[in-house]
Amino acid sequence: MNYEEAKDKFISTWGSLGSLWGINKAMAQIQALLFISTKPLTTEEIMDTLKISRGNTSMNVRQLIDWGIVTKTLVAGERKEFYTTEKDVQELARIIAKERSRREIRPVIKTLREVSTMEDDGTAKTKELIKQTKALHELAETADSMLHKIINQKQNWLTKSVLKLFS
Repeated sequence: MNYEEAKDKFISTWGSLGSLWGINKAMAQIQALLFISTKPLTTEEIMDTLKISRGNTSMNVRQLIDWGIVTKTLVAGERKEFYTTEKDVQELARIIAKERSRREIRPVIKTLREVSTMEDDGTAKTKELIKQTKALHELAETADSMLHKIINQKQNWLTKSVLKLFS
């Protein structure tokens, strides 16, 4: 397999895996391209390489910036905007875990808290709903708390080991 074939295969596979960490295929492909690039890329370079529209590229780059995964980079003497991504895979995993907690886990915890503290009307079905959602709320809170401890540890040996399990 030559470089182009390997690059295309990596970008395609990473794009398919994007849904596992909460982003669409084009977003994941853009991040993959930037991840293996030896230099920051422009919107046009991303579009040309991935064969996607300007609108699709711009929208997905903005979302990746919102996730904290992609950043704008200044290139001396250039007027165009250039983009790059985090190259450290463990830091990337940390950023993704933090963002998924904020976007996905925290809203579920909030809903579970609301439901589990509903007014108990004394019926068996209400008691069961409160009991089960309380148990789920406690589990989700514990999992989120552990995740935040890992996220906030940065680069110690335990974090590296645990992040490898999630990667």
